[in-house]
Amino acid sequence: MPGSNLDVPLCTLLYQATVDIGDRQDLGTSPLGQRYLIPILGGTFEGEGLKGTVLPGGADRQLLRADGCKLLDAEYEMRTDDGVTLSIRNRVLIDDNPPQPRYARSVVDITAPAGTYAWLSRKILIGTLRSLQPERQAVLITVYTLA
Repeated sequence: MPGSNLDVPLCTLLYQATVDIGDRQDLGTSPLGQRYLIPILGGTFEGEGLKGTVLPGGADRQLLRADGCKLLDAEYEMRTDDGVTLSIRNRVLIDDNPPQPRYARSVVDITAPAGTYAWLSRKILIGTLRSLQPERQAVLITVYTLA
């Protein structure tokens, strides 16, 4: 039977991060669309065996395409409660075009030093993104490990 030997990936929750963001800065129009930059100001993250703070200083570069979709490319650092710094790159596609429901999915790369969290650099991670505005100028990022 076709498909009976498929190796279907499973998702396991890795962590949720609440990331505080600054005001959007307009970087002008490019041949690919309108460009923006959003500063990352800090935040927190927590998951099974993984907890800490999102460090200030990162940024989310955004491109609003002509078809209305947004491409986000965020780079920032997170520090675990035991003092290990993880470098994060989160690339997101957002489609808010009705009548379909909002689509916001990402591919997350974590660069971890040798040691306790090195395994994070050897996994495919995917995620979701949800705005927490107007209650808080932040986004909620949920990251899953593909198994």
